[in-house]
Amino acid sequence: MERLLLVAVLVAVAVAAAVVIERRRKPPAPTNTSHVMPQQLDRADFDRPDAPWLVAVFTSETCSTCSGVWDKARHLAGDAVAVQQLAAGATKALHDRYRITAVPAVVVTDAAGEVRATFLGPVTATDLWATVAELREPGSLPAGGCDHGA
Repeated sequence: MERLLLVAVLVAVAVAAAVVIERRRKPPAPTNTSHVMPQQLDRADFDRPDAPWLVAVFTSETCSTCSGVWDKARHLAGDAVAVQQLAAGATKALHDRYRITAVPAVVVTDAAGEVRATFLGPVTATDLWATVAELREPGSLPAGGCDHGA
């Protein structure tokens, strides 16, 4: 009987210690897993505000994926399409103004600055180029073309 009482006391002490330890644990830090892309850009903030289309590529100097996205986007530059890379260090004010919280972020706008398509993270050249082509000339893609995320 004494052994049973001793075991019960030890179990109670162990449970109490576990409860105290669990209460002292810090909760995990909150993690922001959602990023909101802008819906409108002021074209005056960017190069060639008179171009009918803008492809703004928000990047960071420390982002290894960003250079690949920029390399795909830069080939879209032409008379009708202004393409601009906005590195976080050099254009921090624009990253802050448009609440860019993750890179690479590609924002495609029309002449009025209305965001027509966005890409967050890596993007294939096919998806990016097809999206811009479809926005510039609706119906240029076959049915079931690409989803441009706007």
